[in-house]
Amino acid sequence: KMDFKVYDYLSESAKFVRQTVFVEEQGFVNELDETDNIATHIVLYDEKKPAAACRIFAGEKSGEFILGRLAVMKDYRGKNVGSMVLAEAEKCVLAKGGKILMLHSQCRAKDFYAKSGYTEFGEIGYDEGCPHIWMKKQLG
Repeated sequence: KMDFKVYDYLSESAKFVRQTVFVEEQGFVNELDETDNIATHIVLYDEKKPAAACRIFAGEKSGEFILGRLAVMKDYRGKNVGSMVLAEAEKCVLAKGGKILMLHSQCRAKDFYAKSGYTEFGEIGYDEGCPHIWMKKQLG
């Protein structure tokens, strides 16, 4: 049975998922940052095992939120787990009064977000050499 837990701090399980996917698999160095201190962290568990995680935090404008660090453990990829996490993040944002959810997608992942209704805007930017594009979705 899979279920979500929402934390107002960076839980060990959220840290574990991000460390495994972004640092060990993808080679990012600056994975943990000061934004973790102000973000809401969402973790999907399979029984007690962390399967995926992401974070959301308020953007600069009222009603805007930013989603980041969405990661799915290898065993759970291709099983709609990422979409489940994205849907849960959107629910959390709506519950906080958010209207727009934005994210800085790795370019190779942008089709995943597009399938859930996100549209690209702005220029491609680089995070530790990896191309990213901003995307957003109107919620509710």
